[in-house]
Amino acid sequence: MDYPHFFMDESATQMQMILEQQSKYGFDETIARLKENVKESGWSVVGEFDYKEILADKGFDINNIKILAVCSGKYSAQILSLDDERIVSPLMPCRLAVYEKSDGNTYIARLNSGEVAQPFGGVIAETMKAVAADTEIIVQDLLQ
Repeated sequence: MDYPHFFMDESATQMQMILEQQSKYGFDETIARLKENVKESGWSVVGEFDYKEILADKGFDINNIKILAVCSGKYSAQILSLDDERIVSPLMPCRLAVYEKSDGNTYIARLNSGEVAQPFGGVIAETMKAVAADTEIIVQDLLQ
């Protein structure tokens, strides 16, 4: 299936809103290592959603997919302590998706928050740029 350019276009001239890369580990090991990286970075896993399990309860069978909701208190406070900046709270907490595709490989996807926040400018853009940099550090040693 072809998706709009903002999801997976690799052109440097267009914003890439969603980043997806293959993990060098299997599904369970990717999840375990990702959680450890989040903790080591000073962030927290504030939620975990197992969509394979959630949808199995509704009669659907899909490949493994978990979404980790992760948060940095420092960055969250920079945005949520300011009234006008709270408008981006629907983007919080950050989410890291880990899933298997039909090719048998495991992938990590995440919002390119630094790019997505640029149109807001100011504190939002600055903070989300730092969030994006931290997120890449969290996932970097897991990627092929």
